[in-house]
Amino acid sequence: MIKRETLAFLTELVDNNNREWFAEHKERYETAKADVLAFIAELIPVLSAIDPETQTEPKKCLMRIYRDIRFSKNKSPYKNNYGISFSIKGSKGPEYYLHLQPGKSFFAGGYWMPEAADLKNIREEIDYNTSEFLEIIEAKGFTSLYTLSTEDSLKKAPKGYDPSHPQIELLKLKSYIASFPISDEELFKPSIVNHLKKAFEGIYPFIQFLKRAVVQ
Repeated sequence: MIKRETLAFLTELVDNNNREWFAEHKERYETAKADVLAFIAELIPVLSAIDPETQTEPKKCLMRIYRDIRFSKNKSPYKNNYGISFSIKGSKGPEYYLHLQPGKSFFAGGYWMPEAADLKNIREEIDYNTSEFLEIIEAKGFTSLYTLSTEDSLKKAPKGYDPSHPQIELLKLKSYIASFPISDEELFKPSIVNHLKKAFEGIYPFIQFLKRAVVQ
């Protein structure tokens, strides 16, 4: 579970996103970071038991809190969240992702913005094995938690696909991501580990389908 103080630090950071305040509260940041790393270490054995090919080093899972502001209009030097990527060994595509942010935490899995070749392969895999993919995203373990994102989608049918294809809306997607929100109070309870265990189990077939599509 996550300590309340960890999210409280992020809440204050939103209103004080500058180097001076951060330097004055560096000890609080280190304490919060240690709490997140401990939480990751608690989750890794649970996830690895389901998907043995996931990253197993907490420090490699936790993304930097420092923003790259070189090409951004937003010059705030720090992120207002902790991003945790449970990447899959040998794959730069599908992954599990946990986002910790006061009032906006969520867990997700899938492949965000795949390159053209990978996107083509995913669409072909869905086209060739439609019934298998539908079985995965319509399974109770998936639908009881996840919503498949449809925000990132083409307006027209992708090249090579008939607009009347029965699953054209799935084929029009440019990212294949499923997620569900997590309340702050859920993060503060020991039961969050079991909740995420069910989440890992529910999305594992989805991840495996995507990985099979892109790992040739």
